[in-house]
Amino acid sequence: MERIIIHSDLNNFYASVERKLHPELVGRPLAVCGNAEERRGIVLAKCELAKRCGIKTGDTVWQAERKCPGIKIVPPHFEEYMRYSRLVRDIYARYTDLIEGYGIDECWLDVTHSTAIFPPFANKTTEADGKKYYTDEYLCFLGDTIRNAVKNELGITVSCGVSFNKVYAKLGSDLKKPDGTTVISALKYKDVVYGLPVEDLLFVGRATTEKLRNMGLNTIGKLAAADDGKIVSAFGKVGETLLTFARGEDDAEVKHMDEKREYKSIGNSSTYAEDVTSYERAERLLYVLSESVAARLRETEQGLADTVHLWVRYSDLSDFAVQKKIRHTALCSEIAKNAAELFKKHVKEPFKVRSLGVTVSGFDNGLSQLTFDEAFGSYKKKEAVERCVDEIRKKHGYDKLQRGVVAAEPSLMRDDVKNSHLIKPGNFEDRKNEEDR
Repeated sequence: MERIIIHSDLNNFYASVERKLHPELVGRPLAVCGNAEERRGIVLAKCELAKRCGIKTGDTVWQAERKCPGIKIVPPHFEEYMRYSRLVRDIYARYTDLIEGYGIDECWLDVTHSTAIFPPFANKTTEADGKKYYTDEYLCFLGDTIRNAVKNELGITVSCGVSFNKVYAKLGSDLKKPDGTTVISALKYKDVVYGLPVEDLLFVGRATTEKLRNMGLNTIGKLAAADDGKIVSAFGKVGETLLTFARGEDDAEVKHMDEKREYKSIGNSSTYAEDVTSYERAERLLYVLSESVAARLRETEQGLADTVHLWVRYSDLSDFAVQKKIRHTALCSEIAKNAAELFKKHVKEPFKVRSLGVTVSGFDNGLSQLTFDEAFGSYKKKEAVERCVDEIRKKHGYDKLQRGVVAAEPSLMRDDVKNSHLIKPGNFEDRKNEEDR
């Protein structure tokens, strides 16, 4: 029998939690937005009523208010979102301990060996081609059971995709929103999946979509039927993954709830109240971002990183991303130094920069060999200092200990990027250019 994987996606999560915190907002269009005065005033989340008015994530506050006069704009409350996320996962844990998070509002659950925990259900299986398969009705029942538990106990809704692998389960959870269950079974998956646009497939972003469409591959079915050599020639090893995902051959396991997550990248970005117009200020801001990235890297225990990525958005909203290889490091100073070098090389005066982002990748999981000087010299001392800073800030607050480089801009001393930015795991597939070296 096939595996039973459920992907759960909390609907309009931030907005749903805000309605729980403020019941008087029920029935009103609502959007959760950053601080408009600091130009972080973009829509982070919106309710269904706001969606029907055409409001999209990333819209500015003024765009949202123009599209939907009378909309209620509320600031984010990240601690509450984290609390509700934990409560939801406590519900999932009643059914399985194989729970793998995908950001704050999404999870994969493997319930293959825990179906006895669910309420009784008749007609669980059917036969076809001499094999037994789970019925669509039974798979839908499993998804509905979890979905209804979350709704009845916490008052927020979730969409579930139920399938035999993680990729199709994730795909299914996107098909019926809000508050729906979609089954993509091993017996009928081609009927459901193959006609869908190729961009619906996990990790297929804008650049890959455009390239596939230019090759005449505009649906998942066409990609699945494509010649292997043609796809690998066009995309390299990524092409093999694309074919595996499209054909339903993904066999990745759902990790145990206590297992350490493997990250592809760790990063943070910020939008600024005033345009960045000097290299000096850009360097300060890159230090703040790099500090949050280095702290996240140490916290997630991924070891050292060997690649720094820089993302820049100008005031006209055009943007670009570049990256470069570095020696393995987890130090803020080295991450910031390389990010600043990328900035100076690729951003020419005069410039007006609205947003910056710093990300690291290429983690060694503690396997890199440091040189004698690195192991016993300044590197270890600097790393020990940065870990001490982490502990002091956890105990006494972010603003109690700051680098001298940010002193010229006092507002940065309160800008706790690490703990105020919640980011979904992702990759740079559509926003990177290799740094010349």
